[in-house]
This record gives sequence, C-alpha cells and structure tokens, in this order.
Amino acid sequence: MSQSLSQIWVHIIFSTKNRYPFLTQPILQKRVHDYISAICLKLQCTTPTIGGVSDHLHILTSLPKNLPISEPVEKIKTGSSKWIKTLYQADNIFSKFYWQRGYAAFSVSQSKLEAVRFYIVNQEKNHKKQSFQDELRKFLVQYDIKYDEKYIWD
Repeated sequence: MSQSLSQIWVHIIFSTKNRYPFLTQPILQKRVHDYISAICLKLQCTTPTIGGVSDHLHILTSLPKNLPISEPVEKIKTGSSKWIKTLYQADNIFSKFYWQRGYAAFSVSQSKLEAVRFYIVNQEKNHKKQSFQDELRKFLVQYDIKYDEKYIWD
C-alpha cells in the first residue's frame, strides 16, 4: 500500500486536580468545551464531542495517524489550563485551576461512536447515578486496565 490510512477513535477522560468543582457554571463548561474543541481542530483531530461535569471532562475524538495520544492530551490540558486561569480576573479561584496529572484513554470502535457520544453529552444525568470514581473504575474494569487506587486519584 503506498498510502497510510487510519481512523482511530479515542475516549479521553481527566479531572480537575483533587476533583475540585471548578466548572460548575454551564456557560463556563461550554466555553471550556469550545476552547478544547479548537485545540483539537488545530491538532487535526476530528471535531470532538466534549462533555463533563464540574470536576471532570470526557472527550471523544479521532487521532491523526502520526500523533501519539499523549500529545493531544498534553496540549489540551496545558492550553486549556492556562486559558482558564485568565478567566474572571476578579475571582481568584481560577488562578488555582489545574487538571490532574494523569488521564484515561480508551479506544472506541466505529460501531460504538453514537453510544459513546450519547454517554458523553449526558454527563449530568449519568452522575446523578454514580460518582466520577465509580465511573472511571467501571471503564478501567471494562477495558481490563490494571490500576492501583493509591495512584489513580491524586
């Protein structure tokens, strides 16, 4: 084959540092989602589906064939964190904004895209039933990812 082709969908999850509920206002959540979407587009990732609640985000996007998952995650987290710190100068709380160090990323098959999109845009509803910790544990078990509770929540 003389051309390299790929379609790699990934579901990325990460939270605010110590799961502090920085993103409580729906208008703020939308602004953050839009900013992250712009970062993804600049990286040539497919227009993402982004959702979340006050303390964490879910992103569904595709990756270009030459980009390791760590690169867009780093650029999304660094860029959006710096930008969030500039918001609402009168409110000092955003100067303390950070994302947690780690992230979770899961592959998504083409046949499951709509189900994952639906899940991501319905985060408020989902979290009336389960905590972020329980949600992430569920994904880790579903994808057979070994983890240690001592290190996953810092």
